Order: sequence, then C-alpha cells, then structure tokens
Amino acid sequence: MNQSESDKFLRSHCPVANVLDLFGDKWTLLIVRDLILGKTRYSEFAQSHEGIPTNILADRLKRLEMAGVVVKKAYCDKPIRYEYELTGKGRDLMPMLDAMVAWADKHVPGVKVFPYFQRGNFN
Repeated sequence: MNQSESDKFLRSHCPVANVLDLFGDKWTLLIVRDLILGKTRYSEFAQSHEGIPTNILADRLKRLEMAGVVVKKAYCDKPIRYEYELTGKGRDLMPMLDAMVAWADKHVPGVKVFPYFQRGNFN
C-alpha cells in the first residue's frame, strides 16, 4: 500500500489518535486482555466479568481480525465454531497492557491485578 492509500484510512497522523481509533473504546482492550489470559472462544469472552454485550463482542472481534490483531480459526465444522488468537501484531500490545496494569496498580485504589500480570510475564 502506498502512502496515499494508507492516508485515506487515517483520521490523523498522530500515533496516539490512531491507536485510540482501534482500541479506545470500553471493550476492545478487555478482549485483548482475555486473549492474553488464555481465553480463545466467543463464549469465554462473553462470560467475562465485565459483561460485554454479545453484539459488541462480535463487532470488536471482527474489528480486531480486520486490523490483523487476532486471527480466527475454525475448531469445529458442524456447527462451525471458531477460536481466536493474537497475531504477532496483537502480542505487540502486551507491554502496553502491562504498563496500564502497573499504572492502575499504583494509582487506582482497590484494583486486583491478575496473577499473570503480577509475575511480569511481559518483560
């Protein structure tokens, strides 16, 4: 893709604005978090404590797939069922999530850090 083709997808040339366009809603990074914590199936994401509505879950998984952050793979043919996993691009988000967890642990009273994040698995 040449520069003019990629420009038409950008609202701004600011990297923060572009990251927020993909991940700045209430749900998307929680789905990435769940993938990091080992969830792979739609039903597992839907059962997360935060209670993501199923229509939003389907939309965010599709967005993440289109952005190359996750890949969807069939694990059952009849009926067809899918699992999701982070791509390399998705795994590159891990240090950002680790930083968010560390910030919240330091500045937000009452948060409970998942053991995965406590062990410093991103470093």
